Amino acid sequence: MNIELESIIICPECGHREKETMPIDACQFFYECKGCGVVLKPKSGDCCVFCSYGTVQCPPVQENKKCC
Repeated sequence: MNIELESIIICPECGHREKETMPIDACQFFYECKGCGVVLKPKSGDCCVFCSYGTVQCPPVQENKKCC
C-alpha cells in the first residue's frame, strides 16, 4: 500500500490552498492558514487538521490504523 505524504489544506475561512507534507509519526492538531492567519483545529470526530481540511487523510488513517 502506498501512503501519500502530501495533502492540500483548504482553509474554510478564506479558501486558501496550501500543499503540505504530513508528519508520519505524529498528529497535527493545529495549522495556521498562510492566507488569512486563522488557526485551524480538527473538526469533531477527526484526529487531525489533515483529516478535516486536507485533500488526503493522514498516514495512520490511510493505513486503517488508529490515529493519535
